[in-house]
Amino acid sequence: MSTNFNEFDILFHNFFYPTSGYGSAATTKQPHPLNIFYDDNGLHFEVACTGLTKDEVNVDIEDDILKISYNKPEEEKELHPGTIHRGLSKKSFSLGYKISAKYDLSLALAKLENGLLEISIPVAEKAKPKSIKIK
Repeated sequence: MSTNFNEFDILFHNFFYPTSGYGSAATTKQPHPLNIFYDDNGLHFEVACTGLTKDEVNVDIEDDILKISYNKPEEEKELHPGTIHRGLSKKSFSLGYKISAKYDLSLALAKLENGLLEISIPVAEKAKPKSIKIK
């Protein structure tokens, strides 16, 4: 199946900065490390979730919006007195993507393994190419 990617197929909106509006996911700077790609099977997201468990990350679908978020607890671990550098931290994030009707969000699958959240959204049956018999 040949798919022509259109920047309106996937739109990005940063919920931390509501005035940013919607823009193309391909051209908008993403606030959290992730990959977004598509193939003949559908749309795929890979989101960095280092040190997080599946119970800490939320994946929600509201109408045609895919939301991925993590809320860092308020309590902060006390640093070891011998700390020289602190480069690792769990930061809250909230991502939202408007998904084109050519993908079927009701069949989306998500798994978190080795710190990588993978979300796959298949192409909707109605969007798949069809052949008709000539009479």
